[in-house]
Amino acid sequence: MPTTTTVVEDIKIIGPDRGRSGGGSKPPRGSGGGGGGQSGKGGENAKVPQRAYMTGMTVALAGILMFFMALVSAFIVRKGASNDWRLIPLPRILWLNTAVLLASSVTLSRARKFLLHGEQGGFRRWWGITTVLGLAFLAGQLVAWRQLVDDGVYLASNPASSFFYVFTAAHGLHLLGGVLALGLIPFVKGQRVSLKTATSVAGLYWHFMDGLWVFLFAILVMGR
Repeated sequence: MPTTTTVVEDIKIIGPDRGRSGGGSKPPRGSGGGGGGQSGKGGENAKVPQRAYMTGMTVALAGILMFFMALVSAFIVRKGASNDWRLIPLPRILWLNTAVLLASSVTLSRARKFLLHGEQGGFRRWWGITTVLGLAFLAGQLVAWRQLVDDGVYLASNPASSFFYVFTAAHGLHLLGGVLALGLIPFVKGQRVSLKTATSVAGLYWHFMDGLWVFLFAILVMGR
């Protein structure tokens, strides 16, 4: 009988402790759920950070670079392993086009400086000049094509002419995408991306396309 009494007293002591510990564990779960809901709601309204856009653009440019490097490798191999490679006269307007494209990088950088200083008028003016220079470069490339056609040089004339048309067409299409972006960026409202971020990403793409053209043009000149 003394043993039975001791067990009953132990049960009475342990029971209330469990109840109190169980009741005490509920508020943290409830408060944690409420906090999670608030953080989730805040995350929906948060803007994507600039580094995310820059990282995405860097990855995209890496893919574009690999594509053009494959073309350049094919150009070098084909030129060295063929007997039907005939030199083509490079239109002189290509030099002017190159200067125009390099100038567009300068005007774009100037436009971004105005934006960083809060001068919207200067930004829009120089940004517009950059867009016009981009269109002028594309128009100049079409003039170069026209001159080659007038000289009887076509896509299938020989391997040298084929690579010229492929290089300029591929680069022109990528640059056209950049021109379209330049035309749309001044109208960015800033719900998901700020104007500063948009111009930074576009600037990275544009400067890359400028450098890429200088590289391709050098390959075409030396490959003659």
